[in-house]
Amino acid sequence: MIARAFAPASVANVAVGFDILGHAIAGIGDTVTVRRLDEPVVRIEAIRAGEMVLPHEAERNTAGAALLSLRAGLGLAHGFAIEIDKGIPFGSGMGGSAASCVAALVAANTLLDTPLPHEALYPFALDGEAVASGGRHGDNVGPLLLGGVALCTAQQLVAIPVPDAWHSLLVHPQAVLETRRAREALQGHYALGEFVAQSANLGLVLAGCHRGDAALVRAGLRDVLIEPRRAGLMVGYADARDAALAAGALGAGISGAGPSVFAWYETAAEAQAAAAPVRAAFAAGGLDSQAWISPLNAAGAHLC
Repeated sequence: MIARAFAPASVANVAVGFDILGHAIAGIGDTVTVRRLDEPVVRIEAIRAGEMVLPHEAERNTAGAALLSLRAGLGLAHGFAIEIDKGIPFGSGMGGSAASCVAALVAANTLLDTPLPHEALYPFALDGEAVASGGRHGDNVGPLLLGGVALCTAQQLVAIPVPDAWHSLLVHPQAVLETRRAREALQGHYALGEFVAQSANLGLVLAGCHRGDAALVRAGLRDVLIEPRRAGLMVGYADARDAALAAGALGAGISGAGPSVFAWYETAAEAQAAAAPVRAAFAAGGLDSQAWISPLNAAGAHLC
């Protein structure tokens, strides 16, 4: 028995929801093929990732760790063999580790005697993601299980409705920023006022999404807590963000741990028009870049 699944890239944090808010990105992702084994093991049989070097030990690989957790959690007598085809760059802030993890789970789930709903795979996805990020953070894996925008706590996944017309621009400069290094930049003192302001912004964004109110989202979609501590790690980031805002974005910020930049727009045409100036801002800093335009309601992981 064999199954193959695709999981797209994702934007984590979304400026206002550090470790708890994310959304899927159409157009780029990872594909994972899973074969059911009679023996009770999980093994990585192949990783096709270009120049990226990724661990083949199951317990050190997000896809392998997720399926180890699935086996243990469900008490499965059988095992799985995994092949990974990477499409998301390493250290890009685009949720590459989460994509491999969730694609593996979605493929393996179809090989179970009684497949689970995608939401029930969330705890196993958190275990897989922890291998890469050092913690059970759901803001990348959650949107890949639900699709679209998702609020992701330690125990719950909540789909956040947004208008179908709203789109995201994601621009990835040709640079690498490892998640662990980006997290180290967050050490230190935080003022209570920063938390209050960020909480207010999160509330405005969630309310704006539910009501389809772009003005509320525009009022709140800015990061006053994390971005000031990470922006200095990324060449060209501030100019790229400012270019996105100048092009009419509802808001813009760091995608995940960076160095990619995301921005939200009310229409696909606005997002498309913003891609060139944002890429030009990175080019002025000496960096080539790629851009993707995606509906905020992009599909999550699925069989392929």
